[in-house]
Amino acid sequence: MYRTSEMREQVAFAEAEPFAIIIPARFGSTRFPGKPLAALRGARGEARSLIERSWIAAVQIGGRDRVWVATDDPGIAAVVRGFGGQVVMTPGTCRNGTERCAAALAALGDIAPIVVNFQGDAPLTPGHVVPDLVAALIADPDAAMATAALRCSPSTYAHLLADQAAGRVGGTTVTFTEGGRALYFSKRVIPHGALGAGHSNVHLHLGVYAFRPAALAAYAALPPSLLEQAEGLEQLRFLEAGLPVRVVPVDGVGWDCIELNNPQDVAPIEAVLMARGIA
Repeated sequence: MYRTSEMREQVAFAEAEPFAIIIPARFGSTRFPGKPLAALRGARGEARSLIERSWIAAVQIGGRDRVWVATDDPGIAAVVRGFGGQVVMTPGTCRNGTERCAAALAALGDIAPIVVNFQGDAPLTPGHVVPDLVAALIADPDAAMATAALRCSPSTYAHLLADQAAGRVGGTTVTFTEGGRALYFSKRVIPHGALGAGHSNVHLHLGVYAFRPAALAAYAALPPSLLEQAEGLEQLRFLEAGLPVRVVPVDGVGWDCIELNNPQDVAPIEAVLMARGIA
């Protein structure tokens, strides 16, 4: 397989700064049951499951031996093993992906100084984001974790507004300080009114996180917070506990980084796969 210059840079970074990638996956999604096994067709019409497409995206960043899928579902585990992925089984009591990553790390042991939670429903996440997050976390010893925010394109902004108008729970937006400290995450489009500038002041939260193992363990020891439960956003537990979250702004990447939150998201994601020539 030929590598682009960006992929070569990612591989070089992975060799210099070791990290592990864990992809949490559960079958029982309220909005989209069985979501990790949903089929997505690429540029040649070939259908691959969502979890396989997410695994492929993660492997291009961290390498095959540094990526695990964490699940409690035997069916998902069988599919992952079928395409050659590594699986770590986690308890069914995990309430969100971060708790599942913490449980996976407890089972796997000391696999890396930094652990990346790569969302299993976000196969369009740009690969260079992960090295950027790892570097940002290394440079900011006070941060409990680092995550990414992408300035909305007009089409992504329209997608968010359409979900909101239809009463669907779609992508997450984030506000943060000039210094990169997270202020709030929401399933609504924030800031309200976007400060009069429409899409350019709205940042889509990309569901990828970099943690130190100690922060993951501390998170799992905390009870679910009020805002976390109200929004359905696990990262708010960090903010409510007073733990700093570093937000790394990401420039536009030329495609809409749509997550598979609802069945209605399948067609737009497949359209991006087609446009980018991803098989």
